[in-house]
Amino acid sequence: MQPGAIIDCLLFHNSKIQTLAFADISDHVHQSDRFIWIELKTPDSETMRRLGDELGLHALALEDAISTHQRPKLEEYEGHVFIATRTAQLWEKRIELGETHLFVGNNYVAAIRHDSGSGYQRVSERLQHCPNGINASTPYALYLVLDLIVDQFRPVIEATQDRFHSLESQLMSGAKPGRDILEQLYEMKRDLTALRDATEPMQEITLNLIRLHPEFSTKELKAYYRDIHDHSVRVAASIDRLRVSTSDAMQFHLATLSVKQNESVQKLAGWGALLALPTVIFSLYGMNFVNMPELQWPWAYPALLLLTGLGVWVLYRRLKRRGWI
Repeated sequence: MQPGAIIDCLLFHNSKIQTLAFADISDHVHQSDRFIWIELKTPDSETMRRLGDELGLHALALEDAISTHQRPKLEEYEGHVFIATRTAQLWEKRIELGETHLFVGNNYVAAIRHDSGSGYQRVSERLQHCPNGINASTPYALYLVLDLIVDQFRPVIEATQDRFHSLESQLMSGAKPGRDILEQLYEMKRDLTALRDATEPMQEITLNLIRLHPEFSTKELKAYYRDIHDHSVRVAASIDRLRVSTSDAMQFHLATLSVKQNESVQKLAGWGALLALPTVIFSLYGMNFVNMPELQWPWAYPALLLLTGLGVWVLYRRLKRRGWI
């Protein structure tokens, strides 16, 4: 068995909690008065095979749980339900994207994590200290896991909003636009797309649990499952607003670059016009004409220079007034 793959394996029975050996799960899984909570982190195929043997899991569901990049879904098998979800959380000041696969039976919940985040220690603690009137059970444990997954999106969204506001301030500060800001905006939009792909399926999963699985969304917990759905809707709406704002910021940045480029072209054209006037005049006098004014009039060259300078000055004033130079 892979070292460190088993994070938690707890048995709840008669208001007592005890650590359960992995090999003893099958001794309790068919007893309705008991509940088993299991958490695994990136288990190997051997660990998953043993889990399947102990819980009686379907081979196709086990195959999905081993591999990552699963499409979020809820699938029903004989005796249990398989739920694949995507997760996101702030871990060591960065966004950690991952997956959690859940096996949900009548009296057990097994959470298989594929990430480097904080895990489901909070779920385990709340199961061990249930509020009055609630016992550790499959419906309550499933609610706690899904609620934690959705709640962990909130600080991620807040951090992404702060990141966007920082980039937006740089764009609006009038500083010279650079390619690095555009790259950061594109990276943020890519992260937001990944977050949206993780949150939107949660709405369908919770609705399916509410409508089709009353054994999990019990009468006492149905309002809590609706709350998870509402939170996932709000998170998805926040992500969509941020994606639109990020796209607008990218368009603004590109427009700013275009304006800067046009201004540069205008300045080059303006200075080119200033240089063109004396160039044309002096090039004419560089040709070998027989009748040239300066041969007969001694003040021809000074007059020509003066008129050329006056023409350049007038052109400079007009271009300066229009902002071309």
